[in-house]
Amino acid sequence: MNYSYWEIKEWFHNVDFTIVGSGIVGLNCALRLQKKHPKAKILILEKGMLPQGASSKNAGFACFGSLSELIDDLKTHTEEEVLNLVNKRWEGLQLLRKTLGDKNIDYQENKGYELFLDTNFYDECLGERKKINTLLKPIFKTEVFKEDDNFFKFEKIHQGYITNQFEGQIDTGKMIGELLLKVQKAGIRILNNTSVEDFTENTNSVLVKTNRVTFKTNKLCIATNGFANQLLKENVLPARAQVLITKPIDNLHIKGTFHLDKGYYYFRNIDNRILFGGGRNLDFKTEETSEFGQTLLVQNKLEELLKTTILPNTNFEIDHRWSGIMGVGNQKKAIVKQLSNNVFCGVRLGGMGVAIGSLVGKELADLL
Repeated sequence: MNYSYWEIKEWFHNVDFTIVGSGIVGLNCALRLQKKHPKAKILILEKGMLPQGASSKNAGFACFGSLSELIDDLKTHTEEEVLNLVNKRWEGLQLLRKTLGDKNIDYQENKGYELFLDTNFYDECLGERKKINTLLKPIFKTEVFKEDDNFFKFEKIHQGYITNQFEGQIDTGKMIGELLLKVQKAGIRILNNTSVEDFTENTNSVLVKTNRVTFKTNKLCIATNGFANQLLKENVLPARAQVLITKPIDNLHIKGTFHLDKGYYYFRNIDNRILFGGGRNLDFKTEETSEFGQTLLVQNKLEELLKTTILPNTNFEIDHRWSGIMGVGNQKKAIVKQLSNNVFCGVRLGGMGVAIGSLVGKELADLL
């Protein structure tokens, strides 16, 4: 370690709160802590040059679950649990919009659409629609899911959609940019390219060992979501999501957020392009990884669906491909808890980071 006296004093001495992860949870946690403890020294550690996990690598869906996803959730969760999940997601989305402002995150409410490749599955979901709408009535006061025609003229799908009038979309790059700006203005420090390798708890502090420096902090908050099992023994598995985006397409008529095949595929319009992701259900084991990258199996399937279903008879080119790492588990509820006297975590967002990340960050800070 070759840091001067000044650097150690300024950055690593008398640290009150250290947050691991500068994604949506970590940044919201920092803002909430600063509001509650305006004189505290808050330090955020981020292992990447930019937030590494999924916060600005996702598709930017401002959603709380498609009809088929919620029907599926009822197989492993009680009605009350599913209602609470949706309520948290909706509450989190409103908090995100309030914190950053719709214009600053390019929030648009262009509706959500669920498409069906299988007629029987469509009929099955339609049969459960009334039950789900009734379940969600206390939150939305009206019907959420409605039947609609295939007016976008997608191919090889059932000629009816299930629409969700409350679903929106955002620019997640702008979201993270705005959060970082707020954090910096609040005087909160961020150290990028700094990986936490280990930590040891003492009576009144935590010794944090990173790839660059070892220092003490009064409290440690872990907000690494899909990478949580590298530091914690919690029920969180990494889940890679592969994404691609087309080059701009002339006269693109598709507008909104779209779910296909129980939400395992998802696409939307952005800047006259189609952003398309998903396919981890093709090979769950391979996609249960914290390694970024793409596979031919998933990428070929995404391209095939683009050609045959989403953009038939339309010339398009793929402009860019990437992946993000989510945190999932056998339950959809996020893990927000105190682990010991001085260590806390807010992880396992289950692919719903845009919806619940702001709220999880707030709840994490409120534990301290």
